[in-house]
This record gives sequence, C-alpha cells and structure tokens, in this order.
Amino acid sequence: MQVRIDAAASRDEAEAIAAALAEEHAVTVSVYAGDDDEPIVTRDPEIDSKEIGEPSPSTDDGGVTGPTDREDRLREQIADIYAGGPPKYRERLDEQGKLFVRDRLELWFGEEGFTFEDGRFANFDAWHGDSPETDDPDDRLPADGLLTGAAEFDGRLVHVMANDFTVKAGSMAERGVEKFLRLQQRALKTKRPVLYLMDSSGGRIDQQTGFFANREGIGKYYYNHSRLSGLVPQVCVLYGPCIAGAAYTPVFADFTVMVEGMSAMAIASPRMVEMVTGEDIDLQDLGGPRVHTEHSGSADLVAEDEEHARRLIADLLSYLPDNCDERPPATDGAAPAADPAGLDAVVPDAPNEAYDMHDVIDRVVDEDSWFELKPAYGGEILTGFARIDGRVVGIVANQPAKRAGAIFPDAAEKAAQFVWTCDAYNVPLLYLCDTPGFMAGSSVEKEGILEQGKKMIYATSAATVPKQCVVVRKAYGAGIYAMSGPAYDPESTIALPSGEIGIMGPEAAINAVYARKLADIDDEDERAAEERRLREQYREDIDVRRMASEVVIDEIVPPSELRTELNARFTVYEDVEKDRPEKKHGTVL
Repeated sequence: MQVRIDAAASRDEAEAIAAALAEEHAVTVSVYAGDDDEPIVTRDPEIDSKEIGEPSPSTDDGGVTGPTDREDRLREQIADIYAGGPPKYRERLDEQGKLFVRDRLELWFGEEGFTFEDGRFANFDAWHGDSPETDDPDDRLPADGLLTGAAEFDGRLVHVMANDFTVKAGSMAERGVEKFLRLQQRALKTKRPVLYLMDSSGGRIDQQTGFFANREGIGKYYYNHSRLSGLVPQVCVLYGPCIAGAAYTPVFADFTVMVEGMSAMAIASPRMVEMVTGEDIDLQDLGGPRVHTEHSGSADLVAEDEEHARRLIADLLSYLPDNCDERPPATDGAAPAADPAGLDAVVPDAPNEAYDMHDVIDRVVDEDSWFELKPAYGGEILTGFARIDGRVVGIVANQPAKRAGAIFPDAAEKAAQFVWTCDAYNVPLLYLCDTPGFMAGSSVEKEGILEQGKKMIYATSAATVPKQCVVVRKAYGAGIYAMSGPAYDPESTIALPSGEIGIMGPEAAINAVYARKLADIDDEDERAAEERRLREQYREDIDVRRMASEVVIDEIVPPSELRTELNARFTVYEDVEKDRPEKKHGTVL
C-alpha cells in the first residue's frame, strides 16, 4: 500500500501511520512525503509464523491478507520488464531527444498508460531466467521490444502498438511479431482504431528464423493492414528510423506523422543503399520528413516534437469515426474565422489572377476547424478536414495561388487518396473548384498525369458519401470532372457569380479557334480589340448564368450565403444512399 502525506509531516508521524496501516490491513505500507519519488518510511506487517498448511490469516471482513511472496515476485519481474532494454541504450534516448517508450505511453494516455497490456512476458524465458539480472545486459529483451495493448485516448478506446528502441533498436522478432499480429486481428473484431507508435530498425536479422517468411510471420502485417484498411482508422507516428519491412506500416496507415529531427523511413538503410547503388547519402536525405512530406507524399504531417505529435493525432481523430459503420463525431457549431460577407471580394474576376483558396475556406468553415493534410505535397490542391456548423466534411480545393491551380500528377494522387479515405469513413465531401484543368507538357506526361488524373476521377466517381461541388471561379477542361462536376453524381453543383465552365479558358480557346483570323489583321490595335471582343464573347458562353439557364448546374449562390447554403444541403443529403454496380471491385486503385 502506498500512502502520501503532507510534506511538512515529521518522520515520527510517518512511522506511526505506516505501523497502524500495516497492522490493520496486514500489508506492506510505503509512506511518501509531498511530491517525493522515494518513500520516507516502509513498514512490513507483523504476521505470526504458522505451520505449513495452516490457513492464511484473514482480515476482519473475511477477505484474505495482502499480497503473498509469489505475487511480490511477479511484481518484481513486471517492474524489471518495465525498465526496458540495457541501461546504456536508455541513456542514449536523451541524446536523441526522445522519450523512453513507457514514458511515451504516459504522455499519450496518462499516468496509467495502457488500459491493459498484452504480452509483457514475451520471450521472458530467453533473457530472464531465474534471476532479475542477466549475465549480459545486451541480452535483455523485455516484452521482446514491442508493446501492445489497449488505451483510452481522448475519450475513445484504441488499440496501440509501440516499439521499445532500447531493445535491439526496436527491431522485430518472432514473439513481437506474434503480438503485432494479434493486435491487428483483435482490431478486426472490435472495429476500433489502431495507433502505431513506430520506432523500429526492421526485422531482427540474426533471429529471423520463425518470423520472416512464415504464414503467420512479419509478412502477415501487411495482409492485416490491407484488411483493416477502410474498416478502422490506422494512424502512425514515427519516432525514429523505420527501415525495410518496418517502413511499410507507416505507408499502409491511413495517416502518418513524422517527428522533426527524429523520424526517417526508407526501404533500405544508407549503408545498404551505398552497398547496392554506390550512393553516399545520410538517413535524413534518404528518407527524412522533408523527403516524405514534400516529394514522396508518404507522410501527411511533420510534428515539432513528441508533444506536438500527440496533439496532431488528437485533432486528427476528432474528425474520424471509430470505424466504417459509424459517422464522424459532430460538435457544437462555431462561426467562421472570417466574415462570409467578404467572400466575393476574395475571388478576382480575372480567371488568371492568383488568390489564396484558404481565404475562401476561412469564410465557409467553423473557426479553427480546418485541419490540412499533406500541405507541402501537391500544393495545387488543398485537402483537409473541417466542420460546417459542427458537421465534419472533407475538403478538396484547387489552389490558384500555386501554378494557377492547375492539377499536376502529385496533386491528383493526393486528392484521390484523400477522397478514397473520406469515403471509407463516411466523411461528406466538399469540392471547391477553381482550376484551368490538368497540366499539359512532356514533363507531366512522364510523371503520369493521365494515370494520376485517372485515379482522381475514379475516386470521385466511386465515392458514395454526400458530395457538393462549388464552382468558385474557373472550371476548365477535365478539371470539372475531377472536381465532382455535374456528371459525377454530386448532390448538387452550385456556383458563385464568378464561375465559368468550359472546355478551356478564353485565351486558349481564342488561340485555338481564331488564330488565323487574328493573324490576318495587320493593325495591332485592331487585332487587340478583336481579341478582347472574342474573349468576352467566349466568356459569356461559359458563364455560370448560361449554365444555370440550361440547368447544367443547380444554382448560383450569393457568395455571402455560401456557408448557409452548404450547411442546408449537407443536412438534407445527410442520409443519401447511392447505388453502385455490384462487382468485386474496380481495377483503378
């Protein structure tokens, strides 16, 4: 029993309290003063010796006495497991600026850490023996270097796995693999989110027998990741180098956060890369946060430190349900950060003039609710979660401030993945369209613009959640297709008065149709005047008022009323059901 008394209490008072409680409850009592970590008095119960076989003493209320030596020994063994790997490796964590894994669990889930833990004694016989101290500290393998269990995180229960980097650099071996697989299999049954706190150097090469190629080995991780995908949110935080097989867990996760100065992931270590290719490169340049948030798109966000990583995941999960059968959690609504009355002034009339789409979003969604994902990747499209009057929506928005909002291959890939994820977890979609269409040129052809564009259009076509398309300004070419225009089964296509829908923009159209006619006009002023006339005539043809007149779109909305209009439409279409052809699956993604 542990008792904490006032820091001003005397030692005599502490001894008296310890003696009284030990006698009354027949347990060992430790008395702590104030916030001290060490007890100032510890008192054992005074129990008379008895013959073997004599019944254990009972307390006054008929219960048995306190813990036996057998239980005390078990607690000592558990405490030894909790100490982690060899002390020298734990000491190095401070140099690396990161927490010991059990301190990390306390940061995430409070003082108790796991609600319960599975597999603490994994591989116990192999390293512990009969003594708490091993002959060689480097042979310590508590929990086999991988912790699994369940915990309460901001009011919801989640499955959790966490590598212990003090044990063989967080590497995975037979018993740890078994624990990981059981965690995933239980998540399939409970339909609760899974949180992966990764800090692993990969498979334990010198112990690979029994886990690498087995039916129930490490390869089964990714089979189970695939089965969990779209069933429950899988969220990963990287706290160190994740190499080879370990790097697939973060890329299979729905969302991945890397920590600045700590994280890296790569298919092979720098040393292996040099051996295979001759390239001399350090780990950060090979697979650090900049690589995966700006170039590969394999990570969503970068955290400044461990505390920031936790806050990011807490915010992220607040937009997601526990599983695919539930809806995202609603909250009380809030006014937008900027006045909706100023929306029309944000959007320039000229289709080629740049502006920041964030200024539109700020006038549509609840204040402080915009949670952007992959902000440094494919910046021509913005993706993220937000709330409109407390309702969660996923936003896909063109960004005219970057390359006029043209859709490049990486932006299309980013949008496709986000739409696919929103659809899996019942998050309604809002498309804010202002794009000249897909980018053209030899460079983007080599980068797969058609392939990635196909994926974006496919994801938009296949999504069954409620969708709203807003033509903010220009919607040219196949851009209106990818942005869930009228042909893509949106619940509505509405436009602001600045909107235009056409095969191409005015300049390109005039050049394509009237180039020869204009070239025949010798007078420059006359030619310029004719260009202006043709351009304005063309813009009248693609103006959204004509589209509304022909009932191509559903409505033109005063910009200051856009938020109210969207809220009403999402409310009406909240329970919409969409039929899709019965088939095994599509072949695009």
